[in-house]
Amino acid sequence: MRTLFCVLCCFLFASFFVNGQSNNSADCRTAIPICADGEVILPFVDGSGDIDDFGDRDDFADAEAYASGCLVKGSNSNANLENNTAWFVFRAGTGGQVGFNIQSLCTDGTENCNPTAEWDFAVYGPDVSCADIANRTALPIRCNIEVNDTGYTGLGVNPVSDLPGVPPVMDVTEGNQNTYDEWLDVQPGEVYYVLVNNYNRNFDDDAEPFELTFTGSSVEADQDTAIDCTLRDEFLGLDIVACEGDPDITLSALNSPAGSDIQGNVRWSVDYDDDGVVDDTLTGTGFSEAEYVVTSPNSGRYFAEITTSMGTIVRDEGGILITFFGIPLLDRVEILDTNLSIDPDQNNIEIFVDGNSSYEYAINGGEFQDDSVFNDVPPGLNTVIINDKNGCGITEPLEFLVVGYPKFFTPNGDGMHETWNIQGIETLDNPAVFVFDRYGKLLKQLNAIGGWDGTFNGSPMPSSDYWFRFEYGEQENGAIVAKTRNTHFTLKR
Repeated sequence: MRTLFCVLCCFLFASFFVNGQSNNSADCRTAIPICADGEVILPFVDGSGDIDDFGDRDDFADAEAYASGCLVKGSNSNANLENNTAWFVFRAGTGGQVGFNIQSLCTDGTENCNPTAEWDFAVYGPDVSCADIANRTALPIRCNIEVNDTGYTGLGVNPVSDLPGVPPVMDVTEGNQNTYDEWLDVQPGEVYYVLVNNYNRNFDDDAEPFELTFTGSSVEADQDTAIDCTLRDEFLGLDIVACEGDPDITLSALNSPAGSDIQGNVRWSVDYDDDGVVDDTLTGTGFSEAEYVVTSPNSGRYFAEITTSMGTIVRDEGGILITFFGIPLLDRVEILDTNLSIDPDQNNIEIFVDGNSSYEYAINGGEFQDDSVFNDVPPGLNTVIINDKNGCGITEPLEFLVVGYPKFFTPNGDGMHETWNIQGIETLDNPAVFVFDRYGKLLKQLNAIGGWDGTFNGSPMPSSDYWFRFEYGEQENGAIVAKTRNTHFTLKR
């Protein structure tokens, strides 16, 4: 089990650093873009995230909670992973081996003290979204929750102990006693999220610094290209998908290559429709108006323009697209085909949603599917559930009606399928159904009320196929069109 632990950090080794500012982001969706071009980063980790990136962690023994971040409360019941965490994002520039070192520092940025931090980490990717992380469809591919007795943790090889990284032991009662996980083998263009968590301070707001460096064969080959620094030029971060009603999103221009070198106020603007036309100039907040707070449901592409002390204009040319989605709303269910038609002899439907998010659908308690078209749907009353795959909500079962006929019925007294009629017949104009035996003898005439119970003159008819002629009117282009269907169904006893 974990216990609180203070580490003595007394080693410094030659390496290069990343993205030189001390700004910090405690939420995945506003993760700070970083790269390995020789600039120094000394994050000062404090504060709390607005979004719960990990779900419920109240039970340390909960396997799902454990796997969802490799970062758990352990023996300290007061720990909170949403306090004193830092989120970063990087994009691989070249293929090869990538790792990193996280080194504990003193609060003054040096190493000549007994740091009180206890750093853990988790790496997600490649190319997953923050929504995937929050709903735990994306689990960490690298992580560590061990006590850092050398003052270092990370991916690759511990620079003090020379121990190579190994996968963590996923057992809440014991660990692998190794603070390093294995290298990443990356491909150009892949995006990875890195969470760094201060375990010793994750139940209060006392800030702590650390030093982050990249390592690995691809980094040693060329530190300027191994991690794609153009991502840092997109300093507002990757596009954000959020849900209506979510906490405010704070964008920061301090994540830019200019850092705190801001001569005047930052100029913020927004293209609400994301159509290439800037709609408004906005007023920022904080130091030199370097931050802008986006509130729900103000979707749009946001831009920041910075003037440095050297007169240089720094601008995230692509901006950041923030899209708020609400709970899915069913627009309509369209009947593509029904078994009242000769070809095809089945009921096919398509579901339409009022919204532009990514959805999945399940009908009648079945499995979810991405395709909104369902084939061979049973006639009568059905239900559909719509789930927003971005995590913005799921509907209750919603009813829809498919007009069609059952292929069989079983009038055997068990209370199920005891009568036969056209399902949804009451929605049609002037319906009439005529049931015949195989010789063409009329057995029953039906309308919108009731159904055939499988008898003739009070005597049960045998198991067999029976024929029917269905006459009805249907709306087409504002007019009622008379239609007829002749086919058969089965009586089973």
